[in-house]
Amino acid sequence: MAEAAALWVTGPGNCELRHTTLPTLAPGHVRVRAKFSGISRGTERLVFEGRVPPSEYARMRAPFQDGDLPGAVKYGYCMVGTIEAGNSSRIGENVFVLHPHQDVFDVPADAVLPLPANLKLQAAPLAAHLETALNALWDYPARIGDRVAIVGLGAVGLCLAKLLAPTPGIELYGLDPSEAARARGGLQDDCPGGCHLVFHCSGSEAGLAQAIELAGFEATIVEMSWYGEAAPRVPLGGAFHSQRLTLAASQVGSIATARRAHYRYGTRLALALRLLAEPAFQLDLGTATRFADLPANYARLLSAPNASPLPLVAYGDVDV
Repeated sequence: MAEAAALWVTGPGNCELRHTTLPTLAPGHVRVRAKFSGISRGTERLVFEGRVPPSEYARMRAPFQDGDLPGAVKYGYCMVGTIEAGNSSRIGENVFVLHPHQDVFDVPADAVLPLPANLKLQAAPLAAHLETALNALWDYPARIGDRVAIVGLGAVGLCLAKLLAPTPGIELYGLDPSEAARARGGLQDDCPGGCHLVFHCSGSEAGLAQAIELAGFEATIVEMSWYGEAAPRVPLGGAFHSQRLTLAASQVGSIATARRAHYRYGTRLALALRLLAEPAFQLDLGTATRFADLPANYARLLSAPNASPLPLVAYGDVDV
């Protein structure tokens, strides 16, 4: 038997650590001791503030979620840990798993993916967001010679920037009201407009309006934000129709059509982990918050304007 603690959202704006005893490890399962998890600021903020519409409760279930929306619910999907029991050949293996914030937990062995040997533990929680960005580029690839803008440089926007920046012949811009976010993106922000492709990742009405304004003739604006129960105003007047613009959606819940014959969820996530080990993704995600201190700091980490794009949670005795 092992004692475990997990973060639970108990109602709008409230959370706490709840403790439980894990049952005997089931056949085909592994026990994972958490090292780092990442806080997905967009989705987790909607869950924390009770802003997920009832129509989306089932679709928004996280893997290994306990409880039901709107709460009490254990939520999250950016976990890195070490296998400590189960398959004897995998004990000691560092893994990524789409699991909520919890210090020790049991999952089926095929739900955990090994980390590349050269990938730092504190960088690996970004895999879920890199997977989202990767899927968006499969949906709507940038072509050589394109002018491309990313509006909103949170975790997904930052991953898009790092994937697109090495592409030859692309004129790439990154826009965000946060100076810290712009610095992390490392892109020019004086976009003249006339873009062929715009990715909107800010989660705000103002960002969406900016994305549409930056689009050139017959451009595509890819909406990456999810607004929960909000109904943002979309400026479809002005030049929207005369410019023959396309407003399109991309979402990680399905494999992009262009790659559906070649990838499954596990292989797409494994690709994201391999990409995270590349030099371009050696990102500083800031100082981690200790798991024991998470309830007191969760609201701030979700909403602070200059917070890390993926605030980290540290478990046990790992260095922060």
